[in-house]
Amino acid sequence: MGFQSHFESLGLELPPAPQAIGLYRPLIVVGNLAYTSGHGPLRLDKTLITGRVGDQLTVEEGYTAARQTGLATCATLIEQLGSLDRVIRLVKTFGLVQATAEFTDHPAVINGFSELMRDVLGDQHGIAARSAVGAASLPAGMAVEVEAVFEVSES
Repeated sequence: MGFQSHFESLGLELPPAPQAIGLYRPLIVVGNLAYTSGHGPLRLDKTLITGRVGDQLTVEEGYTAARQTGLATCATLIEQLGSLDRVIRLVKTFGLVQATAEFTDHPAVINGFSELMRDVLGDQHGIAARSAVGAASLPAGMAVEVEAVFEVSES
């Protein structure tokens, strides 16, 4: 079963693929690597999950925001590549968590993104190198922002 069919079998609902709100592209393919711009926790209704973890949001709510960010990333991959079947593996994840200065559990939040990628792409292809860091603020007040690099096959 390919990644696209597996994704569909999980019964997950994708938000619309995020559109650029500045001068950038949501995804660029160079050679066999696909680089995503920063994606946020975009919901089905096109709103973002906002707030600061450690203040307005709990770790669990941050985790949910990171998982939703993974779904937005999948929406971009499908729109730009035509199918998740072009993805070979997730290579690198860089996760930002809007958090209080005292908050230190950024990895637990970004696990929402990482565990979704593992569920969609499997243990061998969905677990990547990763960074999870805090930020004082993020665009539009979103709780989480994630950039990712994927190895992809030729079109």
